[in-house]
Amino acid sequence: MFDYTARPDLLKDRVILITGAGRGIGAAAAKTFAAHGATVLLLGKTEANLSQIYDEIEAAGHPQPVVIPFNLETALPHQYDELAVLIENEFGRLDGLLHNASILGPRTPLEQLSGDNFMRVMHINVNAMFMLSSTLLPLLKLSEDASVAFTSSSVGRKGRAYWGAYAVSKFATEGLMQVMADELDGIASVRANSINPGATRTAMRAQAYPGENPATRPLPEDIMPLYLYLMGPDSKGVNGQAFDAQ
Repeated sequence: MFDYTARPDLLKDRVILITGAGRGIGAAAAKTFAAHGATVLLLGKTEANLSQIYDEIEAAGHPQPVVIPFNLETALPHQYDELAVLIENEFGRLDGLLHNASILGPRTPLEQLSGDNFMRVMHINVNAMFMLSSTLLPLLKLSEDASVAFTSSSVGRKGRAYWGAYAVSKFATEGLMQVMADELDGIASVRANSINPGATRTAMRAQAYPGENPATRPLPEDIMPLYLYLMGPDSKGVNGQAFDAQ
């Protein structure tokens, strides 16, 4: 695991948006960030899941989160603009953005991968992530110390057979992170880095490896040290880097 111990108030007064916050790594990040003082904006498509995370954070006595039902597959450009206006009116800035939401898509040879399936994965994993990044960048620039963390994968750093659109989308994720990091370097107090979570006990992992015993893999909560490090002030000046959570 990434070796880092976060102090209890590491994220005090920070406003952090998390995509795919309703379950898995996104839910773990939301609860972990809130426990360290952040106001978390829970973005996802399934309102019931987001509400459950909201209730858990509130019951724990952490800063009150915000539920933002938002479907990355169907969202239109004006909805991204409305999201930015909502955040600006409520908070005046954004201190962190964790791009966590993505879909696996079919694991099949490229020859058998339909164009529709390829484009759906790329739309959710890349296009929507770009739209969110570009629309929220002005708000991130209003922060004194903002961080954008992109969720990558080992197959987004070295392609592997049958990972299809997912692998291609994660290569694109690394590319988007690198371009953003280079553009912001030295001109804004915003940094961008990527996280490869590694094999973690999530629904997506079970979908990709149905024969694997989930108990052999760490829980999402176990990989949070890196997430805390990148969202907090201790990573100030760290930009354009590709990290492994395990």
